[in-house]
Amino acid sequence: MTVFHRNEKREPLPAALQGGVVAIGNFDGVHRGHRSVLERALALASERGVPALVLTFEPHPRTVFRPDQPVFRLTPAPVKARLFEALGFHSVIEYPFDTQFSQRSAEDFVQSVLADWLKASAVVTGFDFHFGRGREGGPAFLMEAGRRHGFDVSLIDAFRDENAEVISSSRIRTLLADGNVTEAAGLLGYRYTVEAEVIGGEKLGRTLGYPTANMRLVPETELKAGIYAVRFRRPDGSLHDGVASYGRRPTVTENGAPLLETFLFDFSGSLYGEVSSVSFFGYLRPELKFDGLDPLVVQMKRDEEEARALLSGVQPLSDVDARMSF
Repeated sequence: MTVFHRNEKREPLPAALQGGVVAIGNFDGVHRGHRSVLERALALASERGVPALVLTFEPHPRTVFRPDQPVFRLTPAPVKARLFEALGFHSVIEYPFDTQFSQRSAEDFVQSVLADWLKASAVVTGFDFHFGRGREGGPAFLMEAGRRHGFDVSLIDAFRDENAEVISSSRIRTLLADGNVTEAAGLLGYRYTVEAEVIGGEKLGRTLGYPTANMRLVPETELKAGIYAVRFRRPDGSLHDGVASYGRRPTVTENGAPLLETFLFDFSGSLYGEVSSVSFFGYLRPELKFDGLDPLVVQMKRDEEEARALLSGVQPLSDVDARMSF
């Protein structure tokens, strides 16, 4: 996967990527709703024999407009890029989004980015995509601009699940805040996955016989505190089943910062400094405060047994899930 970061120097896009089909959107979560846009772009590019590219924006525009209320990102840029690659894209453009960019006119965006820089032959996006200063560029504007600048435009309707409900990033965030990682996975089309560096801890888990790989997730993470059955992927691609605790560790700390602590089954070795990922397969129980360490260890053994049983029978939800968590 090649990731391009557009900057003000306006480096030309490699000639091999010009004239392609461009899927445009934030695509936070790269969920099944987004998949209809992305798969349409891939199909069009294949039919025409041209490159398929994703144009997305970093950071998330909502974080720029409301910095005091940063959005809970389902897929930070590195995880998003892995998902695009799993779908079949070879290039993603992460366009910097800031207040200056937000004030550019819709016509300027079309002219400078889509026509002059990308030399797009076709654009695919959601039916409700708006862009430019004051969201002045909408579907009708984009269609007309495409006619003027020589690129086709495909607008994709909102994708609905089996119950005819629209699949959206906000809906998935709500499920994760409730600990419902199973239903969230059904909407994502893969298991919810986080990525972070493994950091040092207090080594209490090692003392208790449950050494953990500790990760500090971004502050805006709204995943429900509790115990989860997970799968852990190291940078070398190796996978390990495990059980993870996310929360403030009330038995051993007072108001500790939220931490993701993963116990890897049948593993020994150092993970410090590795940027690894954790995929969530099931919610086992809420975070509890125990009366001492002995009852905590007893419960941890139960959690391990339950997680092992749950993970022993899991199957991929999709090709993307197979690439991410299997």
